Amino acid sequence: MTASGVSEPGLIVRNLSKSFKGTHGHEVFSDLSFELGKGGRLAVLGRNGQGKSTLIKILGGVLPQTEGSIQWNMKPSWPIGFGGGFQGSLTGIDNIRFITRIYGMHFNDVFDRVENFAELGRAMQQPIKHYSSGMRARLAFGLSLAIEFDCYLIDELVSVGDARFQRKCQEELFERRAGRAFMMASHDMNIIAAHCTRAIIVEGGRAKLFDDIEEGIDVYTWLRAA
Repeated sequence: MTASGVSEPGLIVRNLSKSFKGTHGHEVFSDLSFELGKGGRLAVLGRNGQGKSTLIKILGGVLPQTEGSIQWNMKPSWPIGFGGGFQGSLTGIDNIRFITRIYGMHFNDVFDRVENFAELGRAMQQPIKHYSSGMRARLAFGLSLAIEFDCYLIDELVSVGDARFQRKCQEELFERRAGRAFMMASHDMNIIAAHCTRAIIVEGGRAKLFDDIEEGIDVYTWLRAA
């Protein structure tokens, strides 16, 4: 609680910028500021290549920002749709074992939850480098749900798998964890409209915050059609 008795936001981002240097370097976005409340639900929208996944990775600690500050007052997940955090030469089981040690969890409890959710079967005994992107995403999502976080960072994960598995993902995230915060990058406007209250649109090196989710969806829909 702050001195005024109002709870601190779960995430405070100030003047965030990201640029890639080199021959083909470019500015992804600049001067982005926003806050996310504990329990807040924020969509990250943008056409392919505009930087929405980059923003999710920066917030999840996978990529460094060029400028600006990020202050977490709640426990964030890693970017769920990003499989880069796994050790490719280790099996799915050994990756789970390694991550449970980092977070101080009991392996058997975490493994049972991941195995039941991810439905990878014998593939859990195979090295991660042989996994498809969808299999990596299932494992990452299962681990995120097994460990429990205050805020989930999602990059198109709910599109993984068949309709039954997608429904399973949505139940676990949006219904069983209804009180958690999340930021979600997605092209599925039905999911965005149903579960998000605000939106950030990343486009042409700028990022704009919309406090009205319907306005954000309208602008993004127009950009995609342009």
